[in-house]
Amino acid sequence: MNASAVRRLTVAQALVEFLAHQYTERDGRRHRLINATWGIFGHGNVAGLGQALLESGPDTMPYLQGRNEQAMVHAAVGYARQNNRLAAQAVTTSIGPGATNLVTGAALATVNRLPVLLLPGDIFATRPADPVLQQLEVPYAGDISVNDALRPVSRYFDRVMRPEALIPAALQAMRVLADPAETGAVTLALPQDVQAEAFDWPEEFFADRVWHVRRPAPEAAEVAVAVRAVRAARRPLIVAGGGVHHSEAEGALRALVDATGIPVASTQAGKGSLRYDHPADIGGIGHTGTAVADDLARAADLVIGVGTRYSDFTTASATLFADPAVRFLNLNIAPFDAHKLAATTVVADARAALEALTAELAGHRVDEAYEAEYRTGKTAWERRVDAAYAAADETARPSQTQVLGALDAVVGDEDVVINAAGSLPGDLHKLWRARSPRQYHLEYGYSCMGYEIPGAIGVRLAAPDRPVWALVGDGTYLMMPTEIVTAVQEGININIVLFQNHGYASIGGLSEATGAERFGTAYRFRDADGQYTGDPLPVDLAANAASLGMDVLRAKSVRELREALAAARASDRSTCVYVETETADTVSGAPEAQAWWDVPVARTATRPAAVKAREDYDRQAAARRRHL
Repeated sequence: MNASAVRRLTVAQALVEFLAHQYTERDGRRHRLINATWGIFGHGNVAGLGQALLESGPDTMPYLQGRNEQAMVHAAVGYARQNNRLAAQAVTTSIGPGATNLVTGAALATVNRLPVLLLPGDIFATRPADPVLQQLEVPYAGDISVNDALRPVSRYFDRVMRPEALIPAALQAMRVLADPAETGAVTLALPQDVQAEAFDWPEEFFADRVWHVRRPAPEAAEVAVAVRAVRAARRPLIVAGGGVHHSEAEGALRALVDATGIPVASTQAGKGSLRYDHPADIGGIGHTGTAVADDLARAADLVIGVGTRYSDFTTASATLFADPAVRFLNLNIAPFDAHKLAATTVVADARAALEALTAELAGHRVDEAYEAEYRTGKTAWERRVDAAYAAADETARPSQTQVLGALDAVVGDEDVVINAAGSLPGDLHKLWRARSPRQYHLEYGYSCMGYEIPGAIGVRLAAPDRPVWALVGDGTYLMMPTEIVTAVQEGININIVLFQNHGYASIGGLSEATGAERFGTAYRFRDADGQYTGDPLPVDLAANAASLGMDVLRAKSVRELREALAAARASDRSTCVYVETETADTVSGAPEAQAWWDVPVARTATRPAAVKAREDYDRQAAARRRHL
């Protein structure tokens, strides 16, 4: 190897340079794969990756300063999702608590099949002192560190113990990040001494490298079987999952539906696959679904899953698809998901599979009576949405659903609405009228409290011209408001709608339904009996948001809420709209669940609420079935 063919850099410098030259390509469009690196520095990465990012400069690798390691991963995930997984971000932390704080974010990324590159510092490979600060000592193994906690939540994991090991590790990491069937969190653990070690790197390592994001076409034999299944079905139903969006298959889905009249229900990740006012869009499905979607699901004889992994919310814990003869047809790029529910499979890219199915179904259409049935159901549900959104008294405090109605009246097609946990996901899935493919952004694979604000930052970085709304309950806000500081520092204009309902509203309702009587779910003082049933806590979350640098608008009525939301959308500064909702025991005002969700209830109890809840549980669980 001659001198002109190598470049002498540290491992950290080489990794940063390598990442700057990685691209994805799909449908002839190229995207930079790793667009920026989030980082919080400590002794495990400050002199390695920290120095490398400084030396490379923002033109090579933009750097973003976070406040919480988990939140940095959330922001990167929001960025990747908004980019349909074609572009991602990296996150670097020190060894120790900084690294273990990545675990929750990594799990969220992998559960949702979204790419993020994690670069935690690690213990010394050469072990000059043993143990070093923040080292986990395992008596039976010398090669384990806290970073091994990331193994089960990573799609790829490697520890780079020598400089030359970076080359194969980095290439494998990029392969997984760019693979639509394999992607998720990817971890390269970087021992702090190795990061700073110099090596002669081949110039080829830093050449532009394009990772083709494939669209595998379906096999003709699988399509033929699928076509026969659709033609034979009397009451087919499409379940649109997140794979529709990731594949940019919304147009292909619409073409199939326009041609065949098959109705479309959506999972949390798939909502917006059809615009809400399309005649065949019947809204969310499952425990948080609409009445029309769940009624059709119970009577469907063929369920066509497109890019869905069939979570328990979608299947109502295996009680929803009730027709004795129901069969499943799954279009999915991941064989693992395609084969769920003993389905007939089309293992292929969602868009390619939908296009093939549409072509082979030419001339086929569902019965007119079936179309009339679901359109009537859709109209009836829309009236329930109108009722939930309406406010008889505009001077009164709004309910949670009336807040959504006020926001619905303000947003345009280009706005993005973000949520992840609490009672809001259920209300949104039932009620929100998605106007465009990426307007509805629910992280419900992991349903991680604290995702909303950093996720909004990631979305805004990916789509700087789109207004972004993070809908946050008080429980979630108290867990992770820190990235407000990042948004303010970087001039990243996001809007937060902060709901004050004095506790964990969703779990409070679930607790009541399962016989636990809302124990430990309210944010209140202790009463004389020792329970948290006293007055609400005198916290001022609006003041907290203001102290972190946001403009804050307090809305005390429905009328003030509408004015505040409009002002926030028009502002060029990050703005928090604070609203204390008027509810009975933190019930949102949305229609009740249209399908069951399995949350085990105490089999033996003396309290009447738990005894009754167990009776209800046994009755519902009796409808559960395995599809074989």
